[in-house]
Amino acid sequence: MRYIISGKNLDITDGLRSAVTEKLGKLERYFTSDTEVHVTLSVEKERQKIEVTIPVKGNIIRSEQSSTDMYVSIDLVEEVIERQLRKYKNKLIARHQGGGNFQKEFMEKDSEDQEVRIIRTKKFDIKPMYPEDACVQMELLGHSFFAFVNAETDEINVVYKRKGGTYGIMEPDL
Repeated sequence: MRYIISGKNLDITDGLRSAVTEKLGKLERYFTSDTEVHVTLSVEKERQKIEVTIPVKGNIIRSEQSSTDMYVSIDLVEEVIERQLRKYKNKLIARHQGGGNFQKEFMEKDSEDQEVRIIRTKKFDIKPMYPEDACVQMELLGHSFFAFVNAETDEINVVYKRKGGTYGIMEPDL
């Protein structure tokens, strides 16, 4: 795996770099050698945060963890990524897709995780509105996300509430 490590509000020391590559190196058994792992380490107030993003065959495996100690955050993110990989593997097997950039041995192993089941489908009217109005509507409904037709682009978008109280918007890349 190739590691692309960057820092926000902190310098990446050799110790941090080796801790990241050592801990996330445990994931190498799952991926081919050309897989890129994007890692961003940051300090926000007294929180030590790590964000890991791994692109995999049309999807993204991503985790963001924070604690008061960067090394604890690194440990936490590795556990979450490994759990997500098992879920993704089940999804691939269920859909009978190829393994993408996963190693063959990983795809052949049995997994203990349960299959994902959708237990409810909800249909709703989707109306054109501006992203700011969609955020207000989301707050009024008490949801953490809201789908709408963007009045500016005429595309379906989703606004969502981020950690820290800010908002994000998802736009399709067609």
